[in-house]
Amino acid sequence: MNIHEYQAKQLFADYGIPVPAGYPAFSADDARQHAQTLGGDAWMVKAQVHAGGRGKAGGVLKSHSLEETVEMSQRLIGTQLVTHQTGSCGQPINRVLIEKTTTIKSELYLSLVVDRSTARVAVIASPAGGMDIEEVAEKMPEKIIRCTIDPIMGIKGYQCFEIAGAMNLEATLVKPLTSILFNLYHLFIDKDLSLVEINPLVVTDEGNLLALDAKINLDDNALYRHTDLSALYDSSQEDEKEHKARQFDLNYVALEGDIACMVNGAGLAMATMDVIKMQGGEPANFLDVGGGTTAHKVTEAFKIILSDTKVKAILVNIFGGIVRCDLIAEGVIHAIKETGTSLPVVVRLEGTHVDKGKALLKESGLSVISADNLDDAAKKVVLAAKG
Repeated sequence: MNIHEYQAKQLFADYGIPVPAGYPAFSADDARQHAQTLGGDAWMVKAQVHAGGRGKAGGVLKSHSLEETVEMSQRLIGTQLVTHQTGSCGQPINRVLIEKTTTIKSELYLSLVVDRSTARVAVIASPAGGMDIEEVAEKMPEKIIRCTIDPIMGIKGYQCFEIAGAMNLEATLVKPLTSILFNLYHLFIDKDLSLVEINPLVVTDEGNLLALDAKINLDDNALYRHTDLSALYDSSQEDEKEHKARQFDLNYVALEGDIACMVNGAGLAMATMDVIKMQGGEPANFLDVGGGTTAHKVTEAFKIILSDTKVKAILVNIFGGIVRCDLIAEGVIHAIKETGTSLPVVVRLEGTHVDKGKALLKESGLSVISADNLDDAAKKVVLAAKG
């Protein structure tokens, strides 16, 4: 789960990580009041969306008067921000962050992520902040600093010292950076995060370190332990179909193609999409109904699939291990009848009670296209989508 910048900065502040003073504004009047509260003669107006690249897309603006702050807030709130991470539709701006301006001497990059290759938390840092880290890694790989943290020992002082040296920080900033790293690690572990990123972490003209931006991703599987963080979820930043899928415990990701997929198991779902591509088709979604699905969940999955107007054909690919094939067949039959869809549906079943499942589909009287294996299913659904 993602959260907004202002929410991430509140968590930073709770853990002693320095951030600029600022407040979220849901209207132009809020923006004026917050600017007056902050004082000064210049403010940053930052669109709050779950996407990077806001600055290049016009979502981060600097105002030099209260009137300009109001005008910029009015211009942003209620619109869609399109960045290189949002797709062509963009993300809705329902609030902006009003912050005091900061004098910047240099920009750095700092993040903590889960490194699955070592099964540890890794620190990634760079003296080249303010840029996309992927661009830095591609063009200036020598500027990427990595180190892993022992889960028993935790982050150590010598690691912080080495990172500070590799980032070319002055000696006076080694202690502040060490404090930030220790606090970030404690935040990461305490809140079950999957990513925390500061880009940029700036050195101010006064010689201080300040988290000018903040990005936090939370591990969905641990949210039951953090009801306070669950409350930060903003459904407006998520595809409507993905939001509905979440309500039924379905794993759904919208894609750009026209062949809808309903599969049980993430690995099988990825393989299904690959085979569709190999046959010349384009998947419309990733949809994993899970190993313990029910006929009701299958019906809801169909409704979500059919809400995508781009879909021209549906592929149901189920391997019945925990879930029975006859139960899936019942769900498919019920879903087709309830939704009244006329789209071609290709079904490939394998595993527990597969013969019973195939018999139910055959006896249903519905024009379901049966497939013997995954290759056969992919060929048939691609042909069906092409009409």
